[in-house]
Amino acid sequence: MIRTQGLTKRFGRLAAVDGLDLDVAEGDVYGFLGPNGSGKTTTVRMLLGLVLATSGTVELLDQPMPKRAADVLPQVGALVEAPAAYAGMSGRASLALLDAMGPGGGRRDRKRRIEEALDRVGLGGIDRRPVRTYSLGMRQRLGLAGALVRRPRLLVLDEPTNGLDPQGIREIRDLLLELNREGTTVFLSSHLLAEVEQLCGRVGVLDRGRLVVQGRLEDLRGPTGRLHVRTPDVDAARALLDGRIEVASDDGLLIRHDDPAALNRLLVEAGVRVELLAPEHRSLEDVVLAATRSGSDRVAR
Repeated sequence: MIRTQGLTKRFGRLAAVDGLDLDVAEGDVYGFLGPNGSGKTTTVRMLLGLVLATSGTVELLDQPMPKRAADVLPQVGALVEAPAAYAGMSGRASLALLDAMGPGGGRRDRKRRIEEALDRVGLGGIDRRPVRTYSLGMRQRLGLAGALVRRPRLLVLDEPTNGLDPQGIREIRDLLLELNREGTTVFLSSHLLAEVEQLCGRVGVLDRGRLVVQGRLEDLRGPTGRLHVRTPDVDAARALLDGRIEVASDDGLLIRHDDPAALNRLLVEAGVRVELLAPEHRSLEDVVLAATRSGSDRVAR
């Protein structure tokens, strides 16, 4: 669905994107991650033909971009950086104009498609107020509605939940999962790692323009080598396992141990009640921080 080979974008001597090999299969919900300034938005713009690559290739829907943009883009919904809209128009009028200006827009069913898209993003009851009066969250929902008007095979989204409250974030997450179940491939760039963990089956991590991680989230979030034990007999467990416990709390322990069955047997035979014994897995945050060197956008004094 998305494939790049050696994709590179240079601005003078700066390589904003450097030799990128993306592989997004049909049906994926793919999370594209990385620190600020790592090249994520530049990559998204190259995928859509908004920025020309210095070298390398891009394929969307098995077609070369931007050469076949006229055939490909009508099947792609996109939300990149600030949502596109006309500030003096209402949301419906703005979507109608954007749809008419885009490639392959069908006039006959435009009104129905716009109403369906607004309903899906929670703006079905929107009035005739101009877009300039919308909150940031409403503008973001409107931008997502614009990406859905064409009922795309592929959604390319850059920070789709920016400006939304927790309830709105959950609604958009549920919507994207529903669209994916209906057959839409989703490629999203996001800073919200907790949301990506709940949404995505595959991820790629960009650092200083280079792809440093790509794979199934389940595989990347492998075991840490520690076991989480929940027990009401914390003191007894601590006395029994003194020296092996790395983290202790009121209702549980993190223990460095390579044999869950042997640990469980040891605890039970000592009379310790075991409510849960399970491997600890790395979080997505652990994966990203371990893979990236750029760090935050904090400026040192």
